[in-house]
Amino acid sequence: MSLVKPLKKLVSCVILDLDGTLLNTDGIVSDVLKVALVNYGKQWDGREAHKIVGKTPVEAAAVVVEDYDIPLTKEEFLTQITPMFSERWSNIKALPGANRLINHLKSHGVLMALASNSPKSNIETKISYHQGWKESFFAIVGGDEVTAGKPNPEIFLEVAKRLGVNPSSCLVIEDSLPGITAGKAAEMEVVAVPSLPKQSHLYTSASEVINSLLDLHPEKWGIPAFQDWVEGTLPIENWHIGGPVVRGFGRGSKVLGIPTANLSTTGYSDLLTEYPSGVYFGWAGLSNHGIYKMVMSIGWNPYFNNTEKTIEPWLLHDFSEDFYGQELRLVTVGYIRPEANFSSLESLIAKIHEDRRVAENALELPLYSKYRDDPYLKSPLLQNNL
Repeated sequence: MSLVKPLKKLVSCVILDLDGTLLNTDGIVSDVLKVALVNYGKQWDGREAHKIVGKTPVEAAAVVVEDYDIPLTKEEFLTQITPMFSERWSNIKALPGANRLINHLKSHGVLMALASNSPKSNIETKISYHQGWKESFFAIVGGDEVTAGKPNPEIFLEVAKRLGVNPSSCLVIEDSLPGITAGKAAEMEVVAVPSLPKQSHLYTSASEVINSLLDLHPEKWGIPAFQDWVEGTLPIENWHIGGPVVRGFGRGSKVLGIPTANLSTTGYSDLLTEYPSGVYFGWAGLSNHGIYKMVMSIGWNPYFNNTEKTIEPWLLHDFSEDFYGQELRLVTVGYIRPEANFSSLESLIAKIHEDRRVAENALELPLYSKYRDDPYLKSPLLQNNL
């Protein structure tokens, strides 16, 4: 972005957490626990997820055993589920912005380290599936290399010792409350990237709270800024989503004056877990109509306090009638901003229209306009009309 961010503090190294910060492990945890608990007549519904985020494997196993009344010791349960996790490690995806951040810090010679409550062997196995990661870190410390895991600060102090730096010159990037507590106790600066939805208010002890790694501004910490923002947008690896247009909350046209074309989230739970809430943009192919520019909100819409994460694209075209039930295909090519709350309906509407202007202008650039020809946009019904 072109705006200069005020400097918070000069740091000399960055210490990253792994699970939930760099890697999208939430879905893997859910999948494993769903399978494991069925064997005991129980159902994992995620309601206890906040209790295990950031915990050591043994601590997390203890929570599940106690809360679900599993007839095993925590060690026995952990032994049972560990192979199930190991089978899935090769499928764990990097979270949006993770590769970008690692490559940026490495290219500028910034000291980087990993500090995770997971055993070191597990950490090294997980990152081995991500090209260039292992050699990017000057130190890797696992929970089995210290006497106490996070929220104890020992793991971060051990990283600083190995790097030969003063703890106060380190910046920690963490997704969990135990990690943030540990970082602050080590007298380090901490940027929180909450992995649990709608929980940012719990992270007030962090030096800064951001929505996702896409929103990190390293220049705030004396590290060179990213140079990849283009006219208020961030190019991302394009991704596809589609389905019939469904009725939403009925507030798009009636309340906001903005007719969104909602998509059902059924079948897209993995995608919704992978991509952070925020405003994206790209191209939309609508059956029986054509291909249009679009800007899209993914998230909980804090102003209306949604209880579920939704996908709400706005096709930037004036339609004479609605098109519920028609097939809509989207190619998302860029990111504009994180999801935010607003003090008034008027300010929300003004921001949405600003997002529209940003998206419309950006999609004229060759960087983004080329995706208008993406074959995914052309459904059979649409192809017959082109």
